[in-house]
Amino acid sequence: MRGDLAGLLIVLSLAGGFLAIVSTPREEEPQIVVPTADVRIEAPGLSVEEVERQISTRLEKLLLRIEGVEHVYSMSLPGRAVVTVRFHVGEDREESLVELHDALESNRDLVPPDVRSWVVKPVEIDDVPIVIATLWSEDPERIDDHALRRIAEELEIQLQTVAETNRTSVVGGRPREIRVELRPEALAARQTSIADVVWALGVSNERRRAGGFDRADRAFVVDAGDFFPDAAALRRAVVNVVDGRPVHLDDVATVIDGPAEATSHTSIGFGPAEPDAPQAGRSGFLPAVHVAVAKERGTNAVHVAERLRERVAELAPTLLPEGVHVRFTRDQGETANHKVNELLEGFAVAILIVIALIAWSLGWREGLVVAVAVPITFSLTLLVNWAAGYSINRVTLFALILSLGLVVDDPIVDVENIYRHLRAAREEPLAAVRRAVNEVRPPILYATLAVIVSFLPMNFITGMMGPYMRPMALNVPVAMAMSMVVAFTITPWLAWRALRASAARAGDPDVAVDDAAGLRRFYARLLGPFLDDHRRTVALLLGTFALFAYAGALAALRAVPLKMLPFDNKDEFQIVIDPPEGTSLERTDAIARELAGVLRTAPEVRDFEIYSGIASPMDFNAMVRRYFLRESPHTGEIRVNLAPRRSREMQSHEIVLRLREELDAVAKRNGARIAVVESPPGPPVLATIVAEVRGSLEVPYDTIREAALGVAARLREEPGVADVDTSVEADASRLVFVTDVEKAALSGVSSSDVATTLETALEGRAATRLHDDREVHPLPVRLRLSREERSGEALLASLPVLGRPGIVKVRDEGGLRDAPQPVVRLGEIGGFETRPREKALYHKNLERVAYVYAEPVGRSPAEVVADVAADLGVDSDPSGIAPSEAARAPRPLDERTFLSSGGGLGWRLPAATSVTWLGEGELEITRDVFRDLGIAFGVAILGIYGLLVVQTRSWAMPSILMISIPLTMIGIMPGFWLLNALFATPVGGFENPVFFTATAMIGMIALSGIAVRNAILLIEFAHLSLAEGMPLREALIEAGAVRTRPIFLTAGTALLAAIPITLDPIFSGLAWALIFGLVVSTAFTLLVVPVTYYLVYRNRPGHGLTVPRGEGSS
Repeated sequence: MRGDLAGLLIVLSLAGGFLAIVSTPREEEPQIVVPTADVRIEAPGLSVEEVERQISTRLEKLLLRIEGVEHVYSMSLPGRAVVTVRFHVGEDREESLVELHDALESNRDLVPPDVRSWVVKPVEIDDVPIVIATLWSEDPERIDDHALRRIAEELEIQLQTVAETNRTSVVGGRPREIRVELRPEALAARQTSIADVVWALGVSNERRRAGGFDRADRAFVVDAGDFFPDAAALRRAVVNVVDGRPVHLDDVATVIDGPAEATSHTSIGFGPAEPDAPQAGRSGFLPAVHVAVAKERGTNAVHVAERLRERVAELAPTLLPEGVHVRFTRDQGETANHKVNELLEGFAVAILIVIALIAWSLGWREGLVVAVAVPITFSLTLLVNWAAGYSINRVTLFALILSLGLVVDDPIVDVENIYRHLRAAREEPLAAVRRAVNEVRPPILYATLAVIVSFLPMNFITGMMGPYMRPMALNVPVAMAMSMVVAFTITPWLAWRALRASAARAGDPDVAVDDAAGLRRFYARLLGPFLDDHRRTVALLLGTFALFAYAGALAALRAVPLKMLPFDNKDEFQIVIDPPEGTSLERTDAIARELAGVLRTAPEVRDFEIYSGIASPMDFNAMVRRYFLRESPHTGEIRVNLAPRRSREMQSHEIVLRLREELDAVAKRNGARIAVVESPPGPPVLATIVAEVRGSLEVPYDTIREAALGVAARLREEPGVADVDTSVEADASRLVFVTDVEKAALSGVSSSDVATTLETALEGRAATRLHDDREVHPLPVRLRLSREERSGEALLASLPVLGRPGIVKVRDEGGLRDAPQPVVRLGEIGGFETRPREKALYHKNLERVAYVYAEPVGRSPAEVVADVAADLGVDSDPSGIAPSEAARAPRPLDERTFLSSGGGLGWRLPAATSVTWLGEGELEITRDVFRDLGIAFGVAILGIYGLLVVQTRSWAMPSILMISIPLTMIGIMPGFWLLNALFATPVGGFENPVFFTATAMIGMIALSGIAVRNAILLIEFAHLSLAEGMPLREALIEAGAVRTRPIFLTAGTALLAAIPITLDPIFSGLAWALIFGLVVSTAFTLLVVPVTYYLVYRNRPGHGLTVPRGEGSS
């Protein structure tokens, strides 16, 4: 107390906290490690069923045997398969991938002969770009997407030099390509086939080291062959010799050195929230190309993004021509930094509010003592957080903000008791401080341990929510432990230093200032009637139980909607576009642009990027939902960036609700399906609602597809459900060239020749490449028919094909010899037939499955699933799976509860099929999270009970102290009902309720420790009075009067510290749970706990006081 050790501890802790803040990486969300990899297999010629049985199923069996694998998925397609292996959350990614490679390589001998190749593609969070630099041209006539692509490729190379960057990619724009557009008529006239051209270009463009020789004491190196130096030389390449005359490439084809044929379109447009946008971007769509950059694992996203921005700014003057601009359409570093700074501001505000409350209640000196304790506690906590390898993210900061209301409890109780003893002035100040600290040390110790115990079980939350919430499970207990250490070491020293002068001016030591006199009289009038009248005691307890039952029933009655996490308030959202299969790229782009026209009407929209026929650079959500595989002409996306959240009135979810109806109308008018995808507030899922439809072994997959379509039909009829889709592909046709075997054989043409010819004509083939030292990427020479020459069966049938020598023989005087092979047209040896297109076939863990996706709008996923599942098999048409006509009117939502689920829209599934709702959607995570939190809550209660048994040496007293835990429910659930009654207003015709979420459940767990803490302080002081000989009734009243102020102060600080959290959409549930729970539980604790204690112990010897001789033990 008299030394400077405490001062040294203050300096060291603050220095450690500063080091932690500077050194700890910053991220918006915690990193979630889920090792995942795709195994992509090519097996040309195999049907879907062959791929499924011979490749997918065999590989799934192999991968499921790997230790740590949670699920194996497969998608079987004609001639190829994608098998995805997902390991359990938290598995080491390097070890997982090594085991995967080992399993594949050690079983290479089991690979079917039809498998041409496979590749393993890890899917990792570190591959997600943190920065996207979008290049756009304000004059597309002068600088088109091809020119932008060339600039972007140079920019990509330069950005790869920035420290701590990972994978980079360029998305959009047509790359440079040497296009060789073959002319079928010219080929036929010169007796030349496509295969001739492919072979000739391949063998003519080659240079290799032939060897060397020595002469005259010198070594000579000999190279043979040469490369085509440019397109002009390529045009003069000899591709055949007919009748002694060479056939040059430009005789049979048109050679174009320029942009490749468009397979995708990417563009940018601007909304009203971007005042500096050019007029062309406000009314039209400008070509855009995107450079995406990811960061290395474990690096600081803020620093990496800042270096990337600086590098782009350095390069812009020399790299970007006039009229080309660069815009950062994604910057997770800036987003993370902004979020962290925003939370730090809220944190600082909360600290000031708490200090102001303490200063107003106790005095400015006392408030200063507590104020010093707060940064010391959090400095030590951040130091431990850094040492444990966690980043500074929103969960870490919310843990600290939540802890603020808890960590000040120990200093407040300490300072308040020191303040009370010094005001009494019965002894020398140093002795008074020591007595005050010793008096509250046991209750502080056990009360703090109770809060720590209540949070420790959160470390055992499973699934993806486990690592997401782990920073909170670490930082809250650490903060509490550090606050206790500070309360026992630094706070008494500060209090003695700061308050001894005021104590010296307190007056005569014999004149005690009784600050609690007014509280004692009020508390006696409030508590006394319940202690004196048994009937009032019973009525109080029964009334409390009735309120508890009512609060619990609110969730069952759906008066308080339940959800895992609420919607976040992001500065972006995404529109996923799915026109019917077979839609052309141009049509898909036209639909996307019409949807973008709706976005232009929203005043909050800054810009939007359209991706037609190509996937946008993925984010974490797109990685989980596999959007990066969407690269067909009939797929599209729009990435929408909004104005900063502080500059707009509506949250992003409300903006989406407002726009949804108009967007849906545009999609319906164009026959397309869309999904309006918001960035998930926590771990992403395949969709909010995912139904997995399965069938027994004998059920054909077509029946499973039919069942999935039936589930989708029922979901579309459910109110408050949107974006319903399935994994079932629409019926489509394909053209199959059927070869006349005899005619083909007579011409020496094989089926392989026919397939190669058609593949080259339609898809193109890179026969060789042009060598140009200036190119960033290899420059392919691609053979293909022009769009006009390949757009029809008749045109394709005119393609020339040359038979192989040695297949057809003729006999002459010398015996058998090769017959001359004339060039024939494809139409002479076969023809096209129209057949159904094969559809993808899905597996999950070896079982055939079809998926149905949906998004609830304004409703809880649990409510939707409960109602749809309750209607299964009820009032349905026995002849099919569609709901009966008599049951089309849905039952009103306000009549439905979890005790009486169902929408009155009966439906059924085909025989031997079933549907599972707990799979890849949010419902399974919700179930697991609430289950784990419930178990954690139960374990916390048991831990608190055991702790209290040790403290009180009684089995009955802990039960009384823990009565305050269920009292929190009386405040929380009615509080959420009140929030919905006051603030849940529809937006855009959709409900927008306030959900009771997993974060609110965490608030309940936190309250269990806080509530018990207050009860411990109350009863501990009653025991002090009992030990001095005071009767039980007066001891309880005295304890309530003395401890009401610190209890209200601690509850008030926790409540006020939670106020800044209410502004965050994700953790607002936690804040409201704390606020409502604290208000009600604090009031009830001061009333119910002493009444119950009096009821149990009034007639027992010692009245429950545990003294060395063992009185009061039970």
